[in-house]
Amino acid sequence: MISARDEDIYVDSLYSNYHVQFSSEELLLPLLTPPPDLYPTVLNKPSGLVTHMESKSPEKTETEQPTNIPNVQPVNYPFHPSNFLSVAFNKRAPLVQETPKKLRPSASVPRVLSSIAPPGANLYEATYAGVEVYELIVGNNSVMRRRDDTMVNATHLLKDEKLLSLFMQYALVAADEAIKDANYTPATELEREMTGVCIGSGIGSLQDITDGYSSFQAHGLRKVSPYFVPKLLLNMAAGHVSMKYGFKGPNHSVTTACATGAHSIGDASRFIEYGDADVMIAGGSEASITPLAVAGFSKLRALSTNFNDSPELASRPFDKDRDGFVIGEGAGVVVLEEYNHAVNRGANIYCELTGYGLSGDSYHITSPPDDGSGAARAMRRALAHSKADPGEIDYINAHATSTPLGDLVETRAIKSIFGDSVAVSSTKGAIGHLLGAAGAVEAIYAILAVKNNVIPPTINLNAFESEEFSLDYVANVGRDVSTTQRRSASGTGVKYAMSNSFGFGGTNCSLCFKKVDN
Repeated sequence: MISARDEDIYVDSLYSNYHVQFSSEELLLPLLTPPPDLYPTVLNKPSGLVTHMESKSPEKTETEQPTNIPNVQPVNYPFHPSNFLSVAFNKRAPLVQETPKKLRPSASVPRVLSSIAPPGANLYEATYAGVEVYELIVGNNSVMRRRDDTMVNATHLLKDEKLLSLFMQYALVAADEAIKDANYTPATELEREMTGVCIGSGIGSLQDITDGYSSFQAHGLRKVSPYFVPKLLLNMAAGHVSMKYGFKGPNHSVTTACATGAHSIGDASRFIEYGDADVMIAGGSEASITPLAVAGFSKLRALSTNFNDSPELASRPFDKDRDGFVIGEGAGVVVLEEYNHAVNRGANIYCELTGYGLSGDSYHITSPPDDGSGAARAMRRALAHSKADPGEIDYINAHATSTPLGDLVETRAIKSIFGDSVAVSSTKGAIGHLLGAAGAVEAIYAILAVKNNVIPPTINLNAFESEEFSLDYVANVGRDVSTTQRRSASGTGVKYAMSNSFGFGGTNCSLCFKKVDN
């Protein structure tokens, strides 16, 4: 949930669930399990876990800083910066056999049953015992498999399942968990009118489009569902949450590709800042593990294809062998709340959301400019909105999707502002790329790093292709920094964290979160 001092906003509830899928072949992705007292809720979407091996962070090599990234001047905002705090989130763990109490350096993370069986897996082996799967045919030799019991069911929230596409179900369940975690129930009509929803999706329901068209082709108009169009509209995730809970404030939806979830949180904060709401339910939802979506991203050459025999190694941000991302799906939702509103009702506050930076590359439909100037602009604007210096940022949750160009460009952008010393990690190595939900889920990881002083790792990171990769990438094991001196501020632990989200079309978003002294 988020709350704010006058115009300040705080987060006092978060929730996320995810499902991960691998490229256009049979898939399996081992996941880092979010411990219940550290990471956001994951309904049942992880397809496995990797065991963290004890390892040292890669040695850094001194390199010159890029000189071709323009200096972006701070932006003068008409209002005081909104402070967003996380004060609650769902604490259920994913479907795991066991979950560590807390992620610490060198902690061993157990494996779990896989949502997506690897090629030729013996489902009676101990690792995959009891895995129930169904198949989605992508091509002649490409099959995606999911465990039936990893599917989210939102019928307890909305009885008529015919109204709900899968991304809407994810959003409803995530919002329900976040609202419960915030212990928030508006009691009066005015409170309901001052509570809004801002939940977006990058793609929505491609499966309903393909199913609907197939039915239309085979049977004609009489078989077209009257719910066909409402199930396709991207704003219906927010709409269903609004209708379910009677929230009558801003009902808003964002679609900015892979930056959707982050922009949703940022836009929601502005509604509170401008006085349109006291409380906002905000986040992103995506359900893109479909044959058509996988085929489309495959044709873009965006997906990893070099690890089909060992898909647990496929998502490897910043590593020299990275060759594309791994598709995930699910939802991440936070509750944002004006500070006095949260304090007066005794909300449990996680952190402040102090900065929201936006920019456009104006360069290419899928690729960023080599100098990372668009990403750098978003980060600088988030810093300006936060009134924070680069040296005060202790952790950055990078957008890094495990693509050859994207990870390099983001590294350049980060170094141009923060130098080499800031801790940077990409949780996509563990959970895959949730597309429109990614920014919300990864914002939650940043929030919890601030709250718990534990930085999540970048897994599958073994080597770099050049000396340009000289950041501290928190390789392979999480890091407890509760007793570590901050970069440039007094005290220990994580005071400020940033979360980056970038999308096709050249859209960029950065969010800043700050520790709150309760």
